Amino acid sequence: TLPLGIIFHPEDHNDGLAPYFREYLREYFLKEWCSKHINPETNKPYNIYRDGLKIFTTIDSRMQQYAEEAVNEHMHDLQKMFSKECLTKKNAPFAWNVNKEQIQNIMMSSMKRSDRYRSLKNAGFSKEQILAEFKKPVNMSVYSLRGDIDTIMTPWDSIRYYKSFLHTGFVSIDPTTGFVKAWVGGVNHKHFKFDHAKVGRRQVGSTFKPFVYALAIQNGLSPCYQVANVRTCIETPGQPAWCPDNSDGNKGTGKMVTLRFALAGSINYVTAWVMKQYGPDAVINLVRRLGITSPIEAVPSIALGTPDVSVFEMVAANATFANKGTYIQPSFITRIEDKNGKVLEEFYPTSDEVLSEQHAYAMIQLMRGVVDQGTGTRLRSRYNLRNEIAGKTGTTQNNADGWFMGLTPDLVAGCWVGGEERSVHFNSTNEGQGASMALPIWGKFFQKVYADPSLKISKNGFTKPANMGDVELDCSKYDLQSALDIPMEDLDFEEKEH
Repeated sequence: TLPLGIIFHPEDHNDGLAPYFREYLREYFLKEWCSKHINPETNKPYNIYRDGLKIFTTIDSRMQQYAEEAVNEHMHDLQKMFSKECLTKKNAPFAWNVNKEQIQNIMMSSMKRSDRYRSLKNAGFSKEQILAEFKKPVNMSVYSLRGDIDTIMTPWDSIRYYKSFLHTGFVSIDPTTGFVKAWVGGVNHKHFKFDHAKVGRRQVGSTFKPFVYALAIQNGLSPCYQVANVRTCIETPGQPAWCPDNSDGNKGTGKMVTLRFALAGSINYVTAWVMKQYGPDAVINLVRRLGITSPIEAVPSIALGTPDVSVFEMVAANATFANKGTYIQPSFITRIEDKNGKVLEEFYPTSDEVLSEQHAYAMIQLMRGVVDQGTGTRLRSRYNLRNEIAGKTGTTQNNADGWFMGLTPDLVAGCWVGGEERSVHFNSTNEGQGASMALPIWGKFFQKVYADPSLKISKNGFTKPANMGDVELDCSKYDLQSALDIPMEDLDFEEKEH
């Protein structure tokens, strides 16, 4: 007999491609599917692990690899910057304005969510005894950028240690089919199990603004429509007037700017003006048709991105603009077969024509301004991506959340980056804004995608409808004047939501 030459590497659920996606598939989809379908051989519900089911997903292994590489590369560099900043923080990793009582509440809440706490509680330990156990040093292996470290640490200190890491969620979708092509739910599945791609929801900041502008486009305004850059107040019965400020020190106040220029510079005054024309209920009705199901309160401030929404929902909603106005419910499974290859179920996404092709194209032109002249210009300067790209950055109060949504005709992707706690963030907007925290992952991913000809992702531009009617798209003459009045480089670009 001759040896087979097989080297067996045991693999657990943390290894291999797409661990966050695989876990979501198992926990949130297959468990329920199996409970509702009977295996005729056993007359019992299908067993995920023993019945030989074949699950066909939409994930592209090459794109998934590139997405994980992009996340690892950028988050490694970003974490090093943040860890260095934490050395100067009195309350590290928490921000300077978080007091001791707030930190204690955060720590206690996190302790109570841990497996160690639950096991001690089940063993009959009192609250005081559990806290004492958490303050005792023990041997443990902890995550670091250099790999796992064996050390001695109290479980209490380990909670604070893990708070110092930044997290991310990234999703990429084919806008024409709704197929999810890449899904990264975090920086390390072994140590950080929570999925930030679909399960987690975070405040979206200015990435919500395109939905407000889409309502204006849908109601007949063009990207070149001009609005005075002046403070707008919205009165709500029983509530104080909502009068958001620009975040640039009110530079250029009173000058006329186009909607395209306003979105590119994330000018709050103009967004508030648009919201005042149509109201929060109309905006919510639109985003519901765009597939966003997260809770949204009908208040004017949603215009600046106060709702908590998942990356998954945000990418699918933005894909509607790239798909000529038709929303396609994102899907990640095409079919399920039994062990003999018999098809047990096939899955087909639903769709809804939310915007006309003309209005969707107008939104694309509106959002291209973000990449061509606004907060997303480093896709050009740093990542040398020269094809047509529509996008939107987002940064929430105190740099707690950084977002970027980017659209091309063949592929739409979005990313969120932030701390587990909103009080864990960069001091400076320069490092903490969406263009610095989230956009680089998008840029690196698309660099890798375009470098792989086997993927056949084109660099073609968006297809202009044969008839645009009276929708004006060339805003150059207006934007030139706006740029003279309010230079883009003078805008601060911190998108505050109050």
